[in-house]
Amino acid sequence: MSDNRFTDHLGRPIVAVTGMGVITSLGQGLEDNWSALTSGTSGIHKITRFPTEGLSTRISGTVDFIKVPAENSVERSFAFARETTAEALAQAGLSGDFDGPLFLAAPPVEPEWSDRFALADRAPPSTREGDAYDRFLTAMRERPDPVFLEAVQFGSISERLADKFGTRGLPVTLSTACASGATAIQLGVEAIRQGRTDKALVAATDGSVSVEALVRFSLLSALSTQNDPPEKASKPFSKDRDGFVIAEGAATLVLESLQSAIARGAKVLGIVKGLGEKADHFHRTRSSPDGGPAIATIRAALEDAGMDESGIGYINAHGTSTPENDKMEYSSMLAVFGEGLKGIPVSSNKSMIGHTLTAAGAVEAVFSIQTMLTGTLPPTINYTNADPTIELDVVPNVKRDGAPRAVLSNSFGFGGQNASLVMTLEPA
Repeated sequence: MSDNRFTDHLGRPIVAVTGMGVITSLGQGLEDNWSALTSGTSGIHKITRFPTEGLSTRISGTVDFIKVPAENSVERSFAFARETTAEALAQAGLSGDFDGPLFLAAPPVEPEWSDRFALADRAPPSTREGDAYDRFLTAMRERPDPVFLEAVQFGSISERLADKFGTRGLPVTLSTACASGATAIQLGVEAIRQGRTDKALVAATDGSVSVEALVRFSLLSALSTQNDPPEKASKPFSKDRDGFVIAEGAATLVLESLQSAIARGAKVLGIVKGLGEKADHFHRTRSSPDGGPAIATIRAALEDAGMDESGIGYINAHGTSTPENDKMEYSSMLAVFGEGLKGIPVSSNKSMIGHTLTAAGAVEAVFSIQTMLTGTLPPTINYTNADPTIELDVVPNVKRDGAPRAVLSNSFGFGGQNASLVMTLEPA
């Protein structure tokens, strides 16, 4: 007979977080990130990785302080995830082979244009008038390039992590746009709830900032063009917001059944209590203006947690700083929380770290748990010109003491990928 101290309202194993690691443009490690985040420091800066002349956006939250053997998104994403996973396992007090499944959120991978051109130039003259991919294949057959091959394999990041940390079974790599990090957490939680494992390693990473990424998002009118000063560009929920700031980062969480964590004497940092995920078919990049799918996602997370809206003491908003998405998220939260929303602190980490894309849901989950652990609400910086149509307590500009026992973290992504997490400090 199962011990009901370790099961939730639906009889499922309660899932605890016992280790966390994070990297953003603010620095490496949870301690440095939390210190910078709560002091209102911005990690947004001018891009130095590549030339930006002629680009409308010349700023980012790139992570340039982690050494990589080759300058491509796979190597950067792997390096970030490797470092955050080592930090999370150390905090969890786990060493040796992890011996549980790995769920990784990773960015879509394709070779940089410079690498494509270099490969095409290597092709024999006889093939240079033909199909570009035939030229690529011919060049690779004549002279294999392991570095290039590694840079174009979507699953290579998770395979390398699995080898390094001794995870069990085939690693799962997923990409659900800006909701990816939260989706990875969902998969880890479900694996434990279903009794398939006592623990799961969940990582989300993104080192994909490139010229092409900036051009593509600029063509969607999604990026901020307020380049000077860089640290002022990301301003969620402000009237003069004009787009998000693309960024990089990673986060890893060690998830365990509460019973397993207590049995081995682990410190429980928080509980992943509820999960919600809904699709939005309105548009390939834009969210439904009525917020219907986002509303359903938040409600699903609360229902899964066995809670109503009155139990939420803090919201870590998706808060991208785009005119459309911020408005949609506000209307969705208002539909769920009603007049009570005015009394709930809501802040956006993206005002300081930018939008870490694939990593965002996991990075913000780590910060949400840290908010509960420390009793400190991180601010939304650059909030000097309030949008009168968005009535939120955004913890403007300066951190605040608070004692939320339950938080909601939203991730609403391109392609209609919506995910919300409810996390609590304690099981009950």
